[in-house]
Amino acid sequence: MAKIGVILMVIKKAIDELGVYEAMRKYAGLGYKVAEISQVPMTPENVAEFKRACDDFGIKIGAMSAALAASARPPRMGPDGKPIVMPRQENLTDDYDKIVADCKALGCNYLRIGMLPVQYLQSEETLIEFARLADEMSDKLRKDGIYLYYHTHHFEFRKFNGKFALDIIRDNSTKIGFELDVHWIWRGGMDPVKFIQSYDGRVKLIHLKDYRIGALDFSKGPGAMSDIVQFAEVGEGTLDMPAIIEAGKTAGAEYFFIEQDNTYGRDPFESLEISANNLRKMGFGDMI
Repeated sequence: MAKIGVILMVIKKAIDELGVYEAMRKYAGLGYKVAEISQVPMTPENVAEFKRACDDFGIKIGAMSAALAASARPPRMGPDGKPIVMPRQENLTDDYDKIVADCKALGCNYLRIGMLPVQYLQSEETLIEFARLADEMSDKLRKDGIYLYYHTHHFEFRKFNGKFALDIIRDNSTKIGFELDVHWIWRGGMDPVKFIQSYDGRVKLIHLKDYRIGALDFSKGPGAMSDIVQFAEVGEGTLDMPAIIEAGKTAGAEYFFIEQDNTYGRDPFESLEISANNLRKMGFGDMI
């Protein structure tokens, strides 16, 4: 049966403050039994604590995150005009053995690329090159029992020669799968249900992220309309989550991971509890 969990970047602050084990204790207390790891440094200590938490609390790590290669994005500048030194991100090109060992230590068979390296979002040709490289890496990972997936945003709905960037990647790859994010599909102008159906057979992972229009802030004057599109708890927005989940199951999804990039001041655990309760009311309690 397909399962519903959470991508752990939602509780990243709690992990930073409490440590992996205690944060996962709180997470398990909400009833979730599967999770996707993202934006948590995979130090030996954290890997060991994830293993201990999974064993003690009955949690399955459904997916983990890794970049395909080091990003070529330009450095971010601080307010003093100097480059901000960002922590090094592990990637499959340079850290293959370590990433695979972490997956095996946690019993995880799915790796997801969280974002398209910006250097490939330039043209149809560069997108085809990304698809080729991702397929090659997927082939290598499969020999280690791991399957590679690509997480989508809204910028892959930019068109090149009349075709969506995401469709170009799909049509020029045969080995990688796709982790479709329903909020970003909707923000990209497409119907999540129909779009999931069009990726039938290439989808094992789906992100459940609702879409909400917030209140106007009239104190901003002409800017009152800005920033009113929000990430919402599942069932608190406008997306047809029951239809999305059923479409995902039909398309072959094994894991649905709740993601909420911003909880707007609400404790993330409260937001995750709201999402879980709403999903139970929708009839999906057996998937949590």
